[in-house]
Amino acid sequence: MKANQPLVSIITINYNESSVTLAMLESLQFLSYKNVEVIVVDNASPDDDPDVLKSHFPEINLIKSKENLGFAGGNNLGVKVAKGDYLLFINNDTIVPENFIGPLVETLQKDETIGMVSPKIKFHWDPTLIQYAGYTPMNQWTIRNNSIGYHHKDDGSFDKAGETESIHGAAMMVPKRVVEEVGMMTEVYFLYYEEHDWAEMIKRAGYKIYYQPKSYILHKESLSTGKFSPLKTYYIARNRIVFARRNFRPFQLFVSLLFQTFISIPKNTVTFLFKRQFQHLNALWKAVMWNLSNHKILKT
Repeated sequence: MKANQPLVSIITINYNESSVTLAMLESLQFLSYKNVEVIVVDNASPDDDPDVLKSHFPEINLIKSKENLGFAGGNNLGVKVAKGDYLLFINNDTIVPENFIGPLVETLQKDETIGMVSPKIKFHWDPTLIQYAGYTPMNQWTIRNNSIGYHHKDDGSFDKAGETESIHGAAMMVPKRVVEEVGMMTEVYFLYYEEHDWAEMIKRAGYKIYYQPKSYILHKESLSTGKFSPLKTYYIARNRIVFARRNFRPFQLFVSLLFQTFISIPKNTVTFLFKRQFQHLNALWKAVMWNLSNHKILKT
């Protein structure tokens, strides 16, 4: 079986969640696709002992970062040691079915103009509901995109494979040759928006972004940062603007910054004040000040 299968490097990040990562690693044991290597990057977990991962699954390659490098930096550590023809980046808070790798590899093998592919992503808490079935384009005003199929029933309506605007960081496969050509993920983001930025880099290199519903995963969602935490507020607010600065054309950028300055930021400020969510308010303005203080960096 392995002789006919290109090597897939499965890369995941652990941060203070060994029990969660163990559950994901357990699900990998039942893969029908056998030619894989598993790389776990521990992002300098301060309150966790990642050695438990190696003791339960001695076959994994456990990399211990000396500092928390964020999503992009942690995954990039894994890329540097990966031997696979295809790199599968997967969140540790996921559970995978046995047949989920094959359709992703086949998609990339059949069409070398595809630079990234994500499976259908469903919620772990209710596998009948979809989280991701592709993305809409990034809105030039709000610097947001929408996940197609979000919270819809998995009733077959989103089972058509095809090109999509962006990738989902919870599960994405990229040929190693594309990474070598385009480069790894940009580490300035730390958390959130880095996969969308990477998708833009890969599209500019002439490749397509693809959605493949023949494959799916179950996602527990936002365990590391919390579904609504000041940390998440900070990085999403900061990186929304970072994304626009790195990827929008001058007029698009002008329009989006006008919207952020006169509509989005004031609206969120008032909302946080009204709800007395002062930690979120502080996170929002910390994000704004970061962009004002780092105005000379970021261009691709």
